[in-house]
Amino acid sequence: MSRRTAPTPPVESTPGTRPLRADAERNRQRLIAAAQELFAHRGLEVTLDDIAHHAGVGVGTAYRRFANREALVEAVFEDQAQRLIAHAEQALTHADPWDGFTQFFQESARHFAANRGLREVILHGTHGRARMAALRERLTPAASALLSRAQEDGRLRDDIEATDFPLLQLMLGVITEHSREVAPELWQRYFGLILDGLRADRTAPTPLPHRALDQDEFDQTMTRHH
Repeated sequence: MSRRTAPTPPVESTPGTRPLRADAERNRQRLIAAAQELFAHRGLEVTLDDIAHHAGVGVGTAYRRFANREALVEAVFEDQAQRLIAHAEQALTHADPWDGFTQFFQESARHFAANRGLREVILHGTHGRARMAALRERLTPAASALLSRAQEDGRLRDDIEATDFPLLQLMLGVITEHSREVAPELWQRYFGLILDGLRADRTAPTPLPHRALDQDEFDQTMTRHH
């Protein structure tokens, strides 16, 4: 009589990929969670070795789940890039062009302030594979359309170009990197100042949403950076 073999337990799978064992999928999710944390705080220069150590898995496991860092960048940031695109497309439906423009500018600034890696993958445009490049190509025309609507409405300065905005976001990002531990919302103060500078129809200064640092906070911020 032939010996019966135990049935193979079900495994989890993802579309378009070979099914992973449950423990392999758990390791994959641990690597993604660790990468999200490290990329957000340290940017995209962290290595797969760093991420594996932070996730508590072996380096070999990391390379089995992700061929290289760029594959992991795509796994971490695709959903976040999609959300930015959705914010831009929603802002385009706003009845007031200036409000739609400022809504997206502020929301994207908030995401970039909280996540250094997202700022780098979207604004620098040098990380990720073809999928991330395609998402950036969707975001750029939506952001440009928001700018054009606000200019046509006479509310945004007509000498502003679409290429100004990635640089303004980088400026706000530098403030965040300096002040994260002292005043994580400080970027909002400078967002307010920038927004006043962009308006074509300002009659009085807009109240700033965050106070200035006092001298002790300023010293802490600069000391921490260096």
